[in-house]
Amino acid sequence: MRLTAEQRAVVEHVSGHARVAAVAGSGKTTTMVARVLHLLARGVSPSRILVLMFNRSAREDFQARLAAMAPAGQPLPDVRTFHSLGHRLTASLTRWGALAPRQLLTADWQAERLLRQATQRALGDAPEAGEAALDAERLEALSHFCALVKAEMVPPAELFAGLDFGEATEHFVSAFDHAEELFADQGLMGYADLLYRPLRALESDDALRGRVQGFLDHVIIDEYQDINVAQQRLLAVLVGDRAEVMAVGDANQCIYEWRGAHPDTMLERFTATFGAAIDYPLSTTFRHGHALALAANHAIEANRRRPDQLCLAAPGNPRTRLAESQGSRALLEALASWQEEGRNLSEACVLVRSWSLSVPLQLALLREGIPFRLSREDRFVFRLPLVQALAGYLRLAREPTLLSDPIHLALLLGQPTPFVARERLVRLATLLAETQRWPERHDPLLAGLKPHQQRTLKKRWALLCELPKRAAWPPARLLAHVVEVVEAEKVLKRSAARRDKGEEDVRLLDVLLEQAAELGNDPEAFIELLQRPVQSDADGVLITTVHGAKGLEWPLVVLAGVNEQDFPHYSRDNPLTAQRLEEERRLFYVAITRVRERLLLLHDAGDHRPSRFLAESAWEECQRVAERLDADPGPPLTVTRLPLMERYLARLGTSLPLTAAVSGVAESSSDYRIFDVGQRLRHAVFGEGEIDLVEGDPDNPVIEVRFRHAGRRRLIARRAPIELLEGNRP
Repeated sequence: MRLTAEQRAVVEHVSGHARVAAVAGSGKTTTMVARVLHLLARGVSPSRILVLMFNRSAREDFQARLAAMAPAGQPLPDVRTFHSLGHRLTASLTRWGALAPRQLLTADWQAERLLRQATQRALGDAPEAGEAALDAERLEALSHFCALVKAEMVPPAELFAGLDFGEATEHFVSAFDHAEELFADQGLMGYADLLYRPLRALESDDALRGRVQGFLDHVIIDEYQDINVAQQRLLAVLVGDRAEVMAVGDANQCIYEWRGAHPDTMLERFTATFGAAIDYPLSTTFRHGHALALAANHAIEANRRRPDQLCLAAPGNPRTRLAESQGSRALLEALASWQEEGRNLSEACVLVRSWSLSVPLQLALLREGIPFRLSREDRFVFRLPLVQALAGYLRLAREPTLLSDPIHLALLLGQPTPFVARERLVRLATLLAETQRWPERHDPLLAGLKPHQQRTLKKRWALLCELPKRAAWPPARLLAHVVEVVEAEKVLKRSAARRDKGEEDVRLLDVLLEQAAELGNDPEAFIELLQRPVQSDADGVLITTVHGAKGLEWPLVVLAGVNEQDFPHYSRDNPLTAQRLEEERRLFYVAITRVRERLLLLHDAGDHRPSRFLAESAWEECQRVAERLDADPGPPLTVTRLPLMERYLARLGTSLPLTAAVSGVAESSSDYRIFDVGQRLRHAVFGEGEIDLVEGDPDNPVIEVRFRHAGRRRLIARRAPIELLEGNRP
């Protein structure tokens, strides 16, 4: 294997714990394989080495590469995921009598059935939760909560108090306890229990710990930044005071905080758990060129919880090109250009922060007949219940006979949810289709409905009856009327088990209304588009979320929906804290580092403001600097963050004539005000300009001043620290 000096240092690590900070595309798998082969060559027994990978596919890839590179006949060490390790421990502890025998639930419907029973028991303590607590989305959120309790190893009440779940979820705490009782009574366990149960048993019994310790000399863990508290504590138990731990990961790519990961796991918690460690950087990426490496460094620089490490492009990497544009038309043009160059659509990927942001892109690709595929087939636009319902409202306005179709009525009465059981809605829709009038107050069909449920459904029936009279309205106006009458935004937020899910549903609603407006006065075209059958095309462009793209790469990446409030994601009801901003910034960092050759940063047109991350990445400056590295230095380039640029060039062993951008603000503080909202993001608009507080550090805040010119927002000043303004805190 050809290794860099940094990789060789990791491979030849002599003794003690080690922490390897590996940037995206740095060849960490190759380095880990070489490390294992080095240990074997030193005479370490394979049975004394454990390699832990983040998921099954990563484990299989590592095993295949290790087997291919090892000498013929060489016995190899154990390579496992945490869950397979937990499964083995559970079996051993059960055999020793420390754990009661249990069967693992492997099907989602089995776990859902048990959680439904737990919820029904818990509703005795919180009857106001009603039927909504038993819908699939709420049960999925409860499943996530139960798994997170076991990942974080904290009491359920304490965890719930610190999370941002939606309405009617107060029963989650007691539902967790009931679920645990049901698991025990029925002799069952879930995947989270494969770690949770052994860990609790081992931590409570010194003698039991002694039986599992002392079998390992070396433990190597991949993607260490993504492990949770339970995984780290279980690892500490197995390691004991003998084994040496090598943690490989990148705190800048920690994007799973919602399921128990923390960037501090790689930064501070490692040494707090295992003791002193030698730090090794893997700073060189073999994935992309200097322009992207520089942009990635700029994008993550504002984070306080991060390693002090640069990402450097290796010689011979592709000369990655970056561009920014707006609207779905730019996506179509980029794909057409890609194909004209003889490239395949399967080499391209469209990334979005959330699935709702993919809807206009899916519709644009459908209109043009461009093949595409989604990493989750249930996210195809025509399969989303809310999309089906909105298309159904439009169809009813054009086809009044649908008032006699019980299936169609049930769809429209049930979206967005009226918090009524599906079976009851079907019976009501059947009655309305037959009689064409709302039932009398004493009708048995209404007997089980609460007054507010009856009012909601009666109001929707009245809306359905009046829609044919508004058939001449443009689609956008008609749908806006429907959204207002059914109070869709309020209902979507209330029905979501997690606040971020409710906000994503509302964003989906906004996107659909925008798309309807784009089609003008052609309802038939919009209906046909929403209901057009589409299948996943293996040769088409891939659409996936940034979370789903972790660990992957493509020659062409289009990062779409890079709008303020979409990416980073926040709202008036869910303001952006300093911690969440850092998590969003890491997500942006992961997104842009998936690319090899070409990156298109795409934001929406109209009233949407481009994301602050575009300015933070300084991608235009980075591209100009990268171009100068391959040409005559020329006159000095003006850059926003001179020290960062000079540090990168120094690591390359070169230099360029650079000058710092002039720092300053408007001549008079009376020209604008900075609105203080605690330690959250501060933003103000004045005339054609805008001000953002982009760092939440009160000791060293930074403001950025932008003006619109030719329809684009351009950074004109950046200053730190800012001065006190009369009547405002810094």
